[in-house]
Amino acid sequence: MRKSIWFVALALVFACKDKPKESQEEMEETVEATKEKESDWVTLFDGTSFDGWHMYNGGEVTEPWKLEDGAMVLYPPEERPEGANYNLVTDQEFTDFVLTMDWKIAEGGNSGFFWGVKEDEKYGEPYLTGPEIQVLDDERHPDAQNGTDRLAGALYDMVSPSENVVKPAGEWNSVELMINHKTNEGHVILNGVKIVEFPVQGPEWEELVANSKFADWEDFAAFKTGKIGLQDHGNMVAFRNIKIKAL
Repeated sequence: MRKSIWFVALALVFACKDKPKESQEEMEETVEATKEKESDWVTLFDGTSFDGWHMYNGGEVTEPWKLEDGAMVLYPPEERPEGANYNLVTDQEFTDFVLTMDWKIAEGGNSGFFWGVKEDEKYGEPYLTGPEIQVLDDERHPDAQNGTDRLAGALYDMVSPSENVVKPAGEWNSVELMINHKTNEGHVILNGVKIVEFPVQGPEWEELVANSKFADWEDFAAFKTGKIGLQDHGNMVAFRNIKIKAL
């Protein structure tokens, strides 16, 4: 009997010794997985330069864009040359991805960001090819009165936000856009809440386009692979912490 008790006690001792070892291994695996996860993300804007961006159908980024407090800020001129626009696009193109950023709009302001943008002289604006996620002062800009699919976070003129979670003009909003052609899924998460879901191809997507202002636009959403764009809509807007992860 004493011998049995001794063996049980010994087994418990070894079990206790093994447990920290297993926990350490699990912790190391978790740390490694986290590192791999973090390494999947690519910084598109680090707050210190416009590297990786240029003017749509133009050259390097100059005024009226400025770098301020880790953000890129558009100060649109009160008077601009006829036909001039100051939209920005990435140097690189993307197909399936998760894009995250923070944005802040001025009072009464309107802007947006695009994906699937085709850069070509025959297109004067990114919105002619790239679907847009709306950036808006919902309280003051008149476009907010033209339908819920024009509100901040909407897939512009196509899918309305399910909830109103946007912060007031002058405050930072955090947004995530996912585009995945492999699974035919897209979504928008604004300030931690998933507010928009949509297909990105096929009959359901085609129906969304057909019921929008873009129905007769020949090359709208025609390119699965394209550039990310930031819109000049004539109002002050700021963007920061822009990252992307390929899927």
